[in-house]
Amino acid sequence: MAAPKKSSRHHHNVYVVLLSDEVWNSARFRRANPNYLLGKPFVYVGATGLDPDVRFDKHKAGIQANSYVQEHGLRLLPHLYAMYNPMPYDAAREMEVELGIMLRAQGFGVWQA
Repeated sequence: MAAPKKSSRHHHNVYVVLLSDEVWNSARFRRANPNYLLGKPFVYVGATGLDPDVRFDKHKAGIQANSYVQEHGLRLLPHLYAMYNPMPYDAAREMEVELGIMLRAQGFGVWQA
């Protein structure tokens, strides 16, 4: 018997991109992360209606891109977000904020659009 299909409304995702250490050279990024703990990763947290891999590729190609991801994005970190996906749009928008808060509380350097 086939598994039940999830509702078509549940096609949004949160995602986390690892950013290179050079992002810390941005005064704007540093100001947004006053409690950053030395040695913790720098990340971008987003929400999308696309597959996170496709969204990351669009960032890197400059298509509706966040400049930090386009310039400093290294790879996705699915172990930080895959357990939440997929979800409805409103839940993804909320989870994007919550995930950013959670990672900042752990000392990560976080950027969110």
